[in-house]
Amino acid sequence: MQISLGYSCICGNAGMGLSVQLTAVIFILMLVSTYQPIEGAGHDPLLVVDDYEDDGIRLKCFSERLFSQVQMLWTDSRGNNITGTPLTTGTSTANVSSSIVLKPGSGNSVSCKIIDKLLKTSTESSVVIADVFFPTTSPWLAAFVVILLLSVFLVIAAFYKLRVNNKATTRALNAQKEIQQDIDDLNHQLDELQKNFQKEIDDAMEKIDKARIELEFWKARSNAVNITLDQKYKHPSLCINEEKNRVKSSIQEENALKMMVAATEGFSENEHYWEVEVGDQSEWELGVFSQGKYILTDEEDVRNCKQCSVVAVFLDQKRKKLSFYDAEEKTSIGSIFYNLSGKLYPFFSPGSDGKWLGVRPVKTLNLLPSL
Repeated sequence: MQISLGYSCICGNAGMGLSVQLTAVIFILMLVSTYQPIEGAGHDPLLVVDDYEDDGIRLKCFSERLFSQVQMLWTDSRGNNITGTPLTTGTSTANVSSSIVLKPGSGNSVSCKIIDKLLKTSTESSVVIADVFFPTTSPWLAAFVVILLLSVFLVIAAFYKLRVNNKATTRALNAQKEIQQDIDDLNHQLDELQKNFQKEIDDAMEKIDKARIELEFWKARSNAVNITLDQKYKHPSLCINEEKNRVKSSIQEENALKMMVAATEGFSENEHYWEVEVGDQSEWELGVFSQGKYILTDEEDVRNCKQCSVVAVFLDQKRKKLSFYDAEEKTSIGSIFYNLSGKLYPFFSPGSDGKWLGVRPVKTLNLLPSL
């Protein structure tokens, strides 16, 4: 590079017309050259913070030396050696490097020394890292993580419990429906069984009642007596046959009802039974009387008596009861309790239709028939 510097000065006066010119030129040459490394040359080791690792900081130390035999040592603030990574070298240049992981609390000052075995020289670089630059775990962070994990676990457990409860509730509802259906089926079956059982009971009671009435009938029939009609004690409008066992009305008037004929036989004690053929007559009366008072079949307690063709009359003087039976069906028609005293005489009233009403002879048996 060349630099020129010029200075000019012109001086004169009016009388002389003198001019002086001074020119100075200074040449300065500057030589500029570029740096070329030579064998054995290099620079001090360079310490670089590489990265965070294992709760510490990884430091890397490297240097460049040409064709040199070097050794790299790590030392702490007390001069103790620290084991670093194995020394690595380049190919075209003697790039050497090694690294260590500096932990918090292990002494924050560390040195990297490079020893050149060939030149018998060494260079060293040191660094001090404050604790604030080390990654630390806050105790609150640990507690937060524990609480967070516990909360997540509780949420998962609650969700699982809710799902299990929902499944259990669904199963319980299904089981309840099945149980209710089974209960309904059992109730229906029970109702059917009760109906069938009640029907069987009713049928059995009906049979028992029928058997009881039939037994009473046969027991009453065992007290059968012969009855004859008394010509002296009859209404003048009534006709009696020669056998004195049949009677009818000779006039057909509405007031013919209550025209009676008495039996020759009278009873003051024990039990007595007789049968009367009424046929298809619509109006007739049967009963007993004593001293002008009588009891007959038109009392309220005797029902459907006139629907029978043969009516059996049973007089129980011990119980003061007069009972009526359908002699053909051996069923009860009804019964009447009376309050009469003295000897009781059977009476017969054929009605006003002019049809015969007769006493049917009864054959008594020594033994009751099997039921």
